Amino acid sequence: MAGSGTAHLRNHADPLLEVEHLVMEFPAGKGRVVHAVSDVSFDVLEGETLGLVGESGCGKSTTAKAVIQLPRPTSGSVVFDGRDLTRLQGEELRKARPDIQMIFQDPISSLNPRRKVYDIVSEGVEVWGGSARSGGFTADRVERIIRDVGLDPEVAKEKRAHEYSGGQCQRISIGRALVLDPKVIVCDEPVSALDVSVQAQILNLLEDMKERYGLTLLFISHDLSVVRHISDRVAVMYLGKLCEIGDSDALYENPAHPYTRILLAAIPDPDNPLAGSVDQLSTELPSPIEPPPGCRFHTRCPRADDICRRIEPQMARVGDGDHFVACHFPDLPETGVTR
Repeated sequence: MAGSGTAHLRNHADPLLEVEHLVMEFPAGKGRVVHAVSDVSFDVLEGETLGLVGESGCGKSTTAKAVIQLPRPTSGSVVFDGRDLTRLQGEELRKARPDIQMIFQDPISSLNPRRKVYDIVSEGVEVWGGSARSGGFTADRVERIIRDVGLDPEVAKEKRAHEYSGGQCQRISIGRALVLDPKVIVCDEPVSALDVSVQAQILNLLEDMKERYGLTLLFISHDLSVVRHISDRVAVMYLGKLCEIGDSDALYENPAHPYTRILLAAIPDPDNPLAGSVDQLSTELPSPIEPPPGCRFHTRCPRADDICRRIEPQMARVGDGDHFVACHFPDLPETGVTR
């Protein structure tokens, strides 16, 4: 499954965020290497939400952290607003950071439990825009954002993070990200640790904040039903590679990659036409230390052939839109058959 080329095949204006040939590797001892992210490329247009999905261990969160340069990728480029973040150093990179903020998976552990909530949210403007306690624009902005995320600023000045529920802590995290007026927010599994009813509230809040503040979102999740709710486009990741990317509706209605079809078939939804139609994955995810040759999915794929074991498939357009798949035998939406 190749990850290269998708950013250049789309017929659009320059993207706000463009990731090209991203590689993230980690030493595993005895000369071995963990191939966490391997040659991944995608772009995100201004005002768009790109969902990045896949099962645990596929490299989604590592990709998200590499985008914000924490840590730096092994190789590849992350071009944000015309500047390659991988080439920025020191103060240049520091000045670029407010424009890309991140919301983390565990809302409780991502906050300092001993600090008052108002101080957590206001810390960014204290660092970048003077003291929020001094009044004026910064204090007004902090209080407005706390209200916008559904919390009371006066209570936030008295209560600490550990006194709030998980859903409220995620609202605090969203406020902390918004306070610096970012252009992009990277959401790393932002609702996976929350109850289902609270998940819907946080997703609705993110959509509301996206419209109100003109945000662009990179939304990471293992839950395809959640991703469809919020994403304009969806990229499917498997074992460090992108295997499919396209418009949300097109990908959900006509999944071209066998892995995408298996993931969608697992969604317990009575309106899901693929529910139960495909056998579930029967083997464990291969080790990223020794990924399979050729297509990395071939060890678990129901339609794998000899070419899949030998040759890595390249991203190719499916149909007439911005739908791409890396598979030797994809499902073709025009005919409903595979080639």
